[in-house]
Amino acid sequence: MTGANLNSSTLNFGWFLAYKFFNSLFLGLSIGAVFTLYEPLSPATFSAGGVGLALATMVIATQYHRIFDPWWFFRLSLGVEVIILFGVIGVLIYPIEQPLALFIYLGYQVTFALGSYLVRCETLLVVEQRRLTQLDVTKQIAYLIGMGASWAAYLMMENHFAVVDKAAQVVAIHGPLLVVEAAVIACLVLAFGRAGSRES
Repeated sequence: MTGANLNSSTLNFGWFLAYKFFNSLFLGLSIGAVFTLYEPLSPATFSAGGVGLALATMVIATQYHRIFDPWWFFRLSLGVEVIILFGVIGVLIYPIEQPLALFIYLGYQVTFALGSYLVRCETLLVVEQRRLTQLDVTKQIAYLIGMGASWAAYLMMENHFAVVDKAAQVVAIHGPLLVVEAAVIACLVLAFGRAGSRES
């Protein structure tokens, strides 16, 4: 499979649209939790992480000629989502301390390092302007829904359930995040079907 095969016929657009919806919904729901999760980390961690991110992004860019195909896009996207899933499960199981915070931070750095590649590859997969518009509008709607839902959830926990501890609030929001992330992965797998196989 080569870059010449990178077109919208390699995926089910309906499921891909659902994947992007749940992906952005997850981002909107989780955006407020990140600040609490990162509290155990020192400022030096973020500086080192920024250097690593820049280097990783450059290395990935040099491999575009190898990885611009549906098989790589699917596998790398799935890898990112599995890392995020492990992070969500980790928050639900372990205390919010430095090891967990570092794991989550590194997981997000991997996501950011692949960000440029995934966006460029997505544009080549979905070439129709109408569908690109659908994708972008859907992502923003889901992001707004997620942020609104998380805002309401935090207010409800604080004002109606007397949960004022930030860490407890963040752990609680990761229950719904686990469900959303499971939907993200399911929709991603369904979107690619046989395109996720090297033999397709």
